[in-house]
Amino acid sequence: MEPQAIRTTASSTRIHMIKKGMIAGFPIMLGYLPIALTYGVLASRTGMTNLELTLMSVLVFAGAAQFLAVGMIAAGTGIIEIIIATFVLNFRHFVMSLSFVNRLKDVALKVKLPLSLGLTDETFTMSALYKDEAREKYGGFFYASLILTAYLSWVGGSYLGGVLGDVIPARLSDSMGVALYAMFIGLLIPSVKKNFKIAGIAVLAMLINFICQTLGMSQGWSIVMGTVLAAFSGVWILEDEEVTE
Repeated sequence: MEPQAIRTTASSTRIHMIKKGMIAGFPIMLGYLPIALTYGVLASRTGMTNLELTLMSVLVFAGAAQFLAVGMIAAGTGIIEIIIATFVLNFRHFVMSLSFVNRLKDVALKVKLPLSLGLTDETFTMSALYKDEAREKYGGFFYASLILTAYLSWVGGSYLGGVLGDVIPARLSDSMGVALYAMFIGLLIPSVKKNFKIAGIAVLAMLINFICQTLGMSQGWSIVMGTVLAAFSGVWILEDEEVTE
């Protein structure tokens, strides 16, 4: 009877951690659904099929990068420029993954590696708020449940947005393009409020983009140049800032 009781307790603990992870991921799901719907509608308006735009969410799972890619596709940008621009934009994921893996010291490596593939700004932040679960025996179930809740809501919302893109009026779907700019402004403002120097870096990126296009460079490469050069400028502009956790 004792081994059965142990198995029952272990199973109950796993289920408890899964439920806890779903609850922690619920606010992310509520935030992801409208943005994913908008992404799906905009992607469908650029000519992407529902399969293509859903697969992008399945394989990429990065809202800012997907919005950027859709905007560049709509502008007729080449694949190389899109890859480089999204790579630079998502470079922060290397840092987030290292921090996440290091935090989950008591979780097996074979569990940590696939979990790191599901990190976004939101899931990383939520995992940082729930640090204690990393030290629990079945903590991996908590983080897996958290990430899957966010992931499935993003993929499902993208698919639904693609479906709606075929049925809602063209004028309404075209007006949703403002969501692209609103999303990037929303990502920028919290950082600017903490440090006004970041606003200078953003302005520098816009100026480089404008100058490059004025000199005849394509829109795609202008975005890449603005992103890369402005990002490197941050090394000097922010060099005296203290990094705090």
